[in-house]
Amino acid sequence: MSVQLPISLEGKVAVITGAASGIGEASARLFVEHGARVVIADIQDELGLQIAASIGTDKASYIHCDVTDEKQVEEAVAYAVENSVLDLDVKAFDETMVINARGSAVAVKHAARVMVEKKIRGSIICTASLEGILAGAASLAYVSSKHAVVGLVKAAARELGVHGIRVNGVSPYGIATPLVCKAYGLDAGPLETAIYGNAHLKGVTLSTMHVAQAALFLASDESAYISGQNLAVDGGLSSILKLE
Repeated sequence: MSVQLPISLEGKVAVITGAASGIGEASARLFVEHGARVVIADIQDELGLQIAASIGTDKASYIHCDVTDEKQVEEAVAYAVENSVLDLDVKAFDETMVINARGSAVAVKHAARVMVEKKIRGSIICTASLEGILAGAASLAYVSSKHAVVGLVKAAARELGVHGIRVNGVSPYGIATPLVCKAYGLDAGPLETAIYGNAHLKGVTLSTMHVAQAALFLASDESAYISGQNLAVDGGLSSILKLE
């Protein structure tokens, strides 16, 4: 009696064009079930982002690709090959760490120095990210840098508490800011629709003002005994999202 072994695609990366719907979508989902990581290459940005999120951003990612444009096809394949820790661009990693982690550390250092010298009891707030809690769709460098910011918050809170200085972080879910739109190469409309579609909390779309209000709370005396915390402004997503 022969035993049929399951087909395994473990360790493989597949670029699937037209995967935002139809046969391409079905293929992407099936490939992931069998262990592959997939790059959804399509021109339907909203659908593509939604499909990637529904599959799991640890297993699927989306890139805009018009197969009639040879350059875009080339870029999609390059993205699939290079979007791995095995092909980590150390220079880009260092630059991201300098901006996010080192930049935050320097800001905390100088703010704390003045506050300690002047005996000012107050609050320092760092901006992290949902990627600093999970490890979803962003690059390895970005995820690492935001985890570093969360660690900085905790360590600084430990050291500065004796001076009456509180240190906290704010970690927002996705917002279609100009910088984020540029990073994904998408207009605000499609990106915002995709972000809302993937959100856990319905009936409200996260805005920059929501994040600012969270920071306002942490800066105020209303949070006088809160320190070393990373406030996730994510509609509960980090509490229920399971990355496998």
